[in-house]
This record gives sequence, C-alpha cells and structure tokens, in this order.
Amino acid sequence: MLTPNEGKGKFVDYLAQKADVVVRYNGGNNAGHTINANGIKYKFKLIPSGAPLEKECVIANGCVVDPKVLLEEIENLKKLNKKINLKLSSTAHVIFPFHRTLDSLEEKSKGEYRAGTTKRGIGPTYSDKAARWGLRIYDLINPDVLRPKLEKLYKIKKDIIQVYDPSWNVDLESIYEEYKSYGKQLKPYVIDTAYYLNKAIDSGKRVVFEGAQGNLLCIDHGCYPFGTSSNANALGISAGTGIPPKKINKVVGIIKAYTSRVGEGKFPTELFNDTAEKIREQGHEYGTVTGRPRRVGWIDLFNIKYGIMINGIDKIIITLLDALQGIPTIKMCIAYELNGETLESWPIQHEIIEKCQPIYKSFEGWEERSRDKWLEISEKGYDTLPDTMKIYLQAIREELQVDIAMISIGPDRKETIVLDNNIF
Repeated sequence: MLTPNEGKGKFVDYLAQKADVVVRYNGGNNAGHTINANGIKYKFKLIPSGAPLEKECVIANGCVVDPKVLLEEIENLKKLNKKINLKLSSTAHVIFPFHRTLDSLEEKSKGEYRAGTTKRGIGPTYSDKAARWGLRIYDLINPDVLRPKLEKLYKIKKDIIQVYDPSWNVDLESIYEEYKSYGKQLKPYVIDTAYYLNKAIDSGKRVVFEGAQGNLLCIDHGCYPFGTSSNANALGISAGTGIPPKKINKVVGIIKAYTSRVGEGKFPTELFNDTAEKIREQGHEYGTVTGRPRRVGWIDLFNIKYGIMINGIDKIIITLLDALQGIPTIKMCIAYELNGETLESWPIQHEIIEKCQPIYKSFEGWEERSRDKWLEISEKGYDTLPDTMKIYLQAIREELQVDIAMISIGPDRKETIVLDNNIF
C-alpha cells in the first residue's frame, strides 16, 4: 500500500492503526511528515509515520540516510517514552557533510534549472549511489570498511567542491570519527530489510509503504528537473524495498483539496492573490523540513489523472478540505489547453507545461467553521458535510473515475471521515 502524494503523515499514521509494519522506501530527510495524535505533534523526516503507534518501522534500501538526523529523531521518540521499533537497511546510502555542501553549491550554479532543493545532500548522495562509489549503512557500522572508502570519496568530493569554493577544507579525520560514532549507535537497528519484509508479508503481516514525496516530484515520472532524486511513487516500492510487485496489494493515492508545492518549476493552477494567502494560512502550508511557505493553487485533476495511471491507484484519500473554507468560489482544473487545443494527457516535459493554460470548472464554496465544529462533523460522518463540499467531492470522483476511501477535515487523527473500510 502506498500514500504517494499530499497529507502522507496523517494518513500513514491512520492506516498504521491496522498495520503491523510501516516502511519508508525512498528519499531522505528532505521529506517532512507531520502527525497530530493524542495532543502531540510529531514531525518526522526519516522515521516512518508508524512510530507514534510504536509499530515496526523500516527504513529500506531505497532511502538515503543522514545518521545525525535519524539519531535525533530516535532520541525525540525516547523523550516521549515511545518504544523504538526500528529496522534500518544495511544497503541504504549515507549522507555526509560534503554531500550537503555540494547540494548547495550545485543548486546555486544551476540558475534557471535549479530544483528548489532542501540542500540536505539528497541529490548528491543519490548521484554517488548511481556512480557506484557511495557509502552504505553497512560501511558505516564497520569502521575498518568505512575508513578506506571514505578516504577515496572524500578526496573526490574535496576536489569537486574546491572548484566552486577553494576555501573549503573540512577535515577528513573529524568526519571519520563523527560517522564512526554514528555507526556504533545505529548498529543495533541494522538488518537485511528486504529479507525481513518479504518474510513479514509471507507470514500474513500487514505492511504500509510510505512514499516520501509527492508523485510528480519523481525522478522518472515527474516534473524533471524540478523534483527529487528518487522514485517517489508506487513504481519505486519494489526497487526501494526488495518486495516484488505481485506482493503489493492496494495502492492508495492521497491528494489535497487544492494543489501545493515547494520548489521551482511551472505550476499551471498557482494562485498569487489573497485567496492563495488564505489557503496557505488555513492549510498551514509551510514546509516541515525547510519552513518555506509553499506555493498553492487550485486542484489539478489533469496531472492527478496521470498519477493515477502510472501508480495504478485503487482508491483516493482527499485531505485539507477545511483549508478551503470561506472561499466563495472554488475552481478545479480538469484539462490543459495548448495553442487552442485541449490536450489528451498531461505533458510531462516542463517546457510544454510552461505554455499550457488550465481549463477550469467552478464550484460554490463552503462557510468557515470552528475546529470544534469540524471535529463534530467528523464524528457524525459524511452526511453532515456542507452540501457544497459534497458536490465538490462528487465532481472529483467523477472526473478521476476513482472511488474516495476517506476524507480529512482537520489535522488530527480524529478529524477523518471513512467512506470505505476495505483498504486493507
């Protein structure tokens, strides 16, 4: 099961109530998943969103890991008296300080082609993985293996960095000692996660696979180059975990009631007016990792249809409907127009997207309500939703031709309306 788009943290947490294992299969600490449960706000960058429920949490081989960030998250959970039930892949790649430096320097040099990276070293670490000289968690927990590999990689990176910044000269020995310490602390969590997960599924355990970023940030099937450096959709599960496709049961897509993003690239339905600011504030649209205000706009069903196609989405979950409250007229993009012609499918090339105009349908909005009122509606169920919201939801279902499994009208686990219990 996959949650590949918006509002991932809340719904991975929600689905984890009936799961045995929760798995992150891509990305690194460039992801930010926020969970509100029992009066506590959790913010995760690496640890899967099953941690508040003390589920078995797996960081699989498709991820890149900043060990300092991971250890900080483990410590934060310990302070909350949470049981740490973590499994870390021995073949996940490791982020080093020089990766973060390169990320910032390379992004600056890209000019108009910059991706809007979080500068956490994600892209350079995946680059090293593809180039076959990256270091993995196995290397980290074995100091005698770590030392010669790190020496070679350090020299390569130092030579590259000093092209951009001749003054850079971070000491190799300090990096080695720091990361040797990280390896010692993380060693108890390290296993062969592919073997572990296959055994778990074969024994009948229920597993949720958690995508790190939105579908269209995918390196292969997203808004290249304005995305991330990993396969951020259902297609990445098998490569990122070692679970064969035939063992993946259902794919669940999570979409917001509007569109948001952090980073660069054309955004056809983007808003720049007071409505944008209202949505941003009501939806708390600020990056969990960066704190940057997110760009917001009307829901884009045209690119969501593309995501449904390539992910094989079985059901959808719609989040943040409450963030559209108090807006008199709400728009929904159903297609793109290019040179006077309506396109048949979403154009993946950003050079084409930049020339497209969205085609909209308009809907009457719904009135503002207090948090207590939204919670009351959640408890009473779908029938108590505003009629205008029901019309909007029905239009989404009809356009996408996919059933809605759940909707969210607030950040808390309790502010959820279930329309279809047959997800697992």
